[in-house]
Amino acid sequence: MGRGEIDPLKPKVIISAQLRDEVKEALRRLLNDVADVRFLTNWSSRDSLEEVMEAEALIALHEYVDESLLRHASKLKVVSRFGVGYDRIDVKACTKRGIYVTYTPNVLSNAVAELTFALMLCLSRRIMESDKYVRTKWAKAGRCAFPLREDLAGKTLGIIGLGRIGTEVARRAKAFRMRIIYYDKIRRLNTEKDLGVEHVSLDELLRTSDFVSIHVPLTPETTSLIGEEELKKMKRTAYIINTSRGPVIDEDALCRALEERWIAGAGLDVFTKEPLPLDSPLIKMKNVVLTPHMGTHTVETRHLMMSTVAEDVRRALTGKTPLNLVPEQKDVFPLKRKEGI
Repeated sequence: MGRGEIDPLKPKVIISAQLRDEVKEALRRLLNDVADVRFLTNWSSRDSLEEVMEAEALIALHEYVDESLLRHASKLKVVSRFGVGYDRIDVKACTKRGIYVTYTPNVLSNAVAELTFALMLCLSRRIMESDKYVRTKWAKAGRCAFPLREDLAGKTLGIIGLGRIGTEVARRAKAFRMRIIYYDKIRRLNTEKDLGVEHVSLDELLRTSDFVSIHVPLTPETTSLIGEEELKKMKRTAYIINTSRGPVIDEDALCRALEERWIAGAGLDVFTKEPLPLDSPLIKMKNVVLTPHMGTHTVETRHLMMSTVAEDVRRALTGKTPLNLVPEQKDVFPLKRKEGI
């Protein structure tokens, strides 16, 4: 059977064409024995909807999976998000139809935590400006005339959201001998004991932290969690880091905070609109470090994400409960004892 032909005996799996080519091909290899794999760019187009009607699994990157799409997908068994955020998937609508929703929460914490610390170090030691200084001014100056910076040791790191990623950030901060405080609607008593972190109110965290690092999912509750009022509570010498979701911070308010120096700077891997437009005020600011939503972009993490997604899709297609259901579905679709879990 040719590559472009459909195998009528295999269930159809649609994979986001927005994924990198090597990821798509790896997923194809991992699922080829149990599924007929298809790649689509625009799932909601008229032509693509014909494919969606026959699909039993969707592997999504940034696509919306909502009521308007689901009404065409009567055969669908599982929607698997290639990543940890699933705010573009209507979980309630999927659950109502008996469709599993999975994600990859357990395999990307280290990579995102490492990028978080990379952003912190770039800001605290002004790495980007230092690189430019070496390339343009150091030889002419004859000596290092670059301004002195401060150590991370002894500084206070405030973590908003002490889940898997936030906890890994705390582990690294402990190695840097930082004081660690956190705000979370759930007390993490074991982590407090293990890592010596302290639970505080959001207000106290903002007022006392030298670095604020955000690690919360995007929900109605967390949208614009950090706005003008919150930014004005921070120290003028403080930095804010966001590797979670762009809309958690009011980007207009953040731009004003950076321009008017309410805070010292920001490290951002996520934005309200992605890709970040070239006319964004953030582009020209010297007190920000910007990365292109690359928190999980490591070889090791991507391999783990691929195998996690493929295994959950395989389980759903073969009548088993996926291992990585989103929290809203864990009580709805519990793992069966006969599966040996």
